[in-house]
Amino acid sequence: MTHTFSVWLVLATAFIAANLPFINERWLAVWPRRDPKTLWMRLGELLVLYFAVGAMGVALEQYAGQVAPQGWEFYATTGSLFLTLAFPGFVYRYLYRRRG
Repeated sequence: MTHTFSVWLVLATAFIAANLPFINERWLAVWPRRDPKTLWMRLGELLVLYFAVGAMGVALEQYAGQVAPQGWEFYATTGSLFLTLAFPGFVYRYLYRRRG
């Protein structure tokens, strides 16, 4: 697996994981719920998925070589990117007005 493919794999996975809480009513897309999820539940799920994608990124980095140490700047940037990637799902769930 090339380094470029690993980067694109993490970005694609991050996009899917960031939108997952907003497009379904299941917890982590696995366990069904009786009641609809609240915004706070979706944000908690988004946080869990952020760390899951981060763990996958660290595993791919470990596979490619040495894992670079990360400071708070890295987590601030990746967290902001993850929230930006979640915007289409948020718009679909809360801002898009369905007709009919």
